[in-house]
Amino acid sequence: MTPEQNKRAVTDAWKAFASRDRQRIEAVFTDDAEWLAPKGNATAVALGVPDHMIGPVAIARFLVDDFPRLFVADVAVSFSHLHCDGDTVILEERMQATLAGGRHYDNDYCFVFELREGRIARVREYMDTRKGHAAIFG
Repeated sequence: MTPEQNKRAVTDAWKAFASRDRQRIEAVFTDDAEWLAPKGNATAVALGVPDHMIGPVAIARFLVDDFPRLFVADVAVSFSHLHCDGDTVILEERMQATLAGGRHYDNDYCFVFELREGRIARVREYMDTRKGHAAIFG
């Protein structure tokens, strides 16, 4: 696929994530997809979920069922940079939201998407873990 097609696959996937439609989310991932986040990140700790998810069902479960338990309102994601090299797409973004306890969340992220035939095979997620812990746990 071309770099523009791969970028579009990632931005379309992000729209699927925002839809909270389980089937739509699962469809953007390969059957063996993985999502890796930093060990001990605040979201995983607060929700009691793994920081390494394997398979589209587990990833969709997190996005549909778990994520909204912590990030309850005003979730806003803004992309700042989108880069592509072959089948690897790098997305930098900022996420803001209201947390379950009423606190404001604001953090910058970088995602590395590895695509296979236009679908996501692997996601590596990076964020300021210290900032996340401060926002979620005070």
